[in-house]
Amino acid sequence: MTSEERIKRQKELVEAAGRYYDKQGFQPIAGRILGLLTVMDKEQYTFDEIVEELQISKSSASNALRILEISNVVEYITIPGDRKRYFQIKKLDKFSLVDEHRIRLKETSDYLQVVLDLKANKNSENSLLIKNMIDMLNYFLNKFDELKKEYMANNQVSG
Repeated sequence: MTSEERIKRQKELVEAAGRYYDKQGFQPIAGRILGLLTVMDKEQYTFDEIVEELQISKSSASNALRILEISNVVEYITIPGDRKRYFQIKKLDKFSLVDEHRIRLKETSDYLQVVLDLKANKNSENSLLIKNMIDMLNYFLNKFDELKKEYMANNQVSG
């Protein structure tokens, strides 16, 4: 694959990332920015470079970057002697994505438990379905830490 072909495919993937992150609840522009910062070989972009690369308005870029910063996925750095801000993917712990999913599963399990607690008939079809869902979620939640330790041991990495 030539360099031009690779860059073309990267840019297509940036657009696909925009659609993917849109389905995850981000604005399409925020998703495209996240895709740009993730997919392209260049890892830091100035505000103007983001606007130019994605062909978006400055206000759209500003709003999307603000959302991404608040969401703790993008950060900016500064370089001494340079007044520009350089945006990049926030460097997080390698387990942060898995930990976020664990938190969401726990919140779902807790919510379903409240629902089940308020059911008059704990043996109704819906109640039994909810109980089974809670049991399954709790099973997976209990495996998270075990799997994390196993991964670290097999890959000789520290947490």
